[in-house]
Amino acid sequence: MPVFVVDKPLGLTSHDVVHRARRARGTRRVGHTGTLDPLATGVLVLCVDDATKLVQFMEADSKDYLAWISLGAATPTLDAEGPVETRADVAAPAPGAVEAVLSGMLGPQKQVPPQYSALQVGGQRAYAVARAGGSLDLPAREVVIHDLRLLGVYASVREAPRAFSEGEGGVWTPDDAARPFTLPEALGDFPTLLVWARVGSGTYLRSLARDVGAALGVPAHLAGLVRTRAGRFSLSEAVTLEGLAEAEGRADLSALDLPRVEVDARTAKDLRDGKRPARAEVGRLVVTHDGALVAVVDGDGEKWRVVRAWSA
Repeated sequence: MPVFVVDKPLGLTSHDVVHRARRARGTRRVGHTGTLDPLATGVLVLCVDDATKLVQFMEADSKDYLAWISLGAATPTLDAEGPVETRADVAAPAPGAVEAVLSGMLGPQKQVPPQYSALQVGGQRAYAVARAGGSLDLPAREVVIHDLRLLGVYASVREAPRAFSEGEGGVWTPDDAARPFTLPEALGDFPTLLVWARVGSGTYLRSLARDVGAALGVPAHLAGLVRTRAGRFSLSEAVTLEGLAEAEGRADLSALDLPRVEVDARTAKDLRDGKRPARAEVGRLVVTHDGALVAVVDGDGEKWRVVRAWSA
């Protein structure tokens, strides 16, 4: 049940990558665990064939990003797709002022999604309505921002670093010796913040860029975005889209970022038969037998309930 970590190229949608993966792997059964916008690059986790059963358990994984936030220009898409609809003369802010804004944005909060998103209201896709010149009332959604770190303030996105390496704790920092990332074409020479972010599922980095600008009192847009981690998978282990056909992939168990419990053969059979064995564990767990995946279960302190089981 292979799981693949792909470095999504600039300009492709996540669906484009899935379509190419189907051809590369010779199967229709390919799913991904979290959409990346066309102007974003980096980690896109693909589940192939029976591994598609894992997608529902991986979509809620936290994710890490490198974000280039340009100040002084806002766009309807909130990113570098443009066009610029609001412009202001802005000086590069002091790092301390930016760090104060970022520290105030940590934790659980409500975030208004972009109009150019795939969210639906009344059966209408927000991006379709936006492209037709309209807008939808998109309610704020509960998100969690775990960590935000300012890596630098630059005169423009063109002057900001593009080459990085992974450091302690999965934090990526500038490294001139590393391979540079590809960013979208800049919309102009605007002061730019370079931010490393660790966020919960459903967080829009485009909305974060908008909100950081608003907190600083200026229009802003996301000038570039690289996803460096999704769940257990880092960009440092990703394969290119061109190398996907020959890639070995990862085992299903490596993909599930959940506590793991090993059980005996009798308990494994009971779970595969849909029974609810008496167990004291609480929360969602991965259950294995002889190192093989048996089931994902929810425990209430008294019994396990099977969420999904795998055959022997």
